[in-house]
Amino acid sequence: MEKEDIYILAVESSCDETAASVVRNGREVLSNVIYSQIDLHTLYGGVVPEIASRKHIEKVNQVIEKALSDAGITLKEVTAVAVTYGPGLVGALLVGVSAAKAIAFAADKPLVGVHHIEGHISANYIENKELEPPFICLVVSGGHSHLVVVKDYGEYEIIGRTRDDAAGEAFDKIARAIGLGYPGGPKIDKVSKEGNPDAIRFPRAKVDGSTYDFSFSGLKSAVLNYLNSCEMKGIAVNQADVAASFQKAVIDVLVGHSMDAVSQYHFKKFAIAGGVASNTSLRAAFEKACREKGLEFYHPSPVYCTDNAAMIGVAGYYEYCKGTRHGWDLNAVPNLKLGERI
Repeated sequence: MEKEDIYILAVESSCDETAASVVRNGREVLSNVIYSQIDLHTLYGGVVPEIASRKHIEKVNQVIEKALSDAGITLKEVTAVAVTYGPGLVGALLVGVSAAKAIAFAADKPLVGVHHIEGHISANYIENKELEPPFICLVVSGGHSHLVVVKDYGEYEIIGRTRDDAAGEAFDKIARAIGLGYPGGPKIDKVSKEGNPDAIRFPRAKVDGSTYDFSFSGLKSAVLNYLNSCEMKGIAVNQADVAASFQKAVIDVLVGHSMDAVSQYHFKKFAIAGGVASNTSLRAAFEKACREKGLEFYHPSPVYCTDNAAMIGVAGYYEYCKGTRHGWDLNAVPNLKLGERI
């Protein structure tokens, strides 16, 4: 007897993307609709939570309708509704959670709450059909820098995390400081290609007693001090060199900690995820490091690195199969920890 297909309708609204997707059997994306607010928030140099929440309210129903239409299925054919309920901006999360609860209730479908970081990790399953746990994954985004042992679907151990700024946050702050504006990650990635990554020696921080933890605040301060020093001395700043040198310092730390962890834990598979994982220099550095160590290297396409609902649909599928169900009291949890169940 053939197994019946499982269709997950997923909703993601943790920051400034309103997204919906339909995923079949955990690996096949039938639709992936994203409404991005980047142009709007660029005016303010970063995400304004209140504006993000209002835009989500405007767009969430349209995005969900389009996801079902693009997938060629009706709500009746959906098996379950999955939604990001944390971490993220509380107002933004509430919009997605409320919409998903209303749809699940009205259509009499199971509701599955999904952790946003679990979604990012699960994005690797979409195009890498052969990838299965266990493996190590580095999650690098605007709000998170986690080194995670993926023990099984939905089972994680965080072995390293940032003590201060996340990598993506540092990219945004330095991009603003050197006049590139928002969003910082893609702009630094682009400008760095014209610069010399060895022009300025910025620090690579290590955290005492925590081999795999990250710290980027010292690096950020070093770049700002360099810029201030140049200004005081009347020295012209080479924007591309600063961007390239800063980026190399971040990449050296991310690659170094990750490769140490892979060796220590004796894994043969390594993956990256999150918005910063679309950085071309970071990918190239990991491809080289993994090739030298004989590791299988996995990474999602850029569209699945940034916030999207397809990754939530994949994570939601595995949670659904494990029996995870949430009630109508599901709420937004802005500081939800990976592996935490609410």
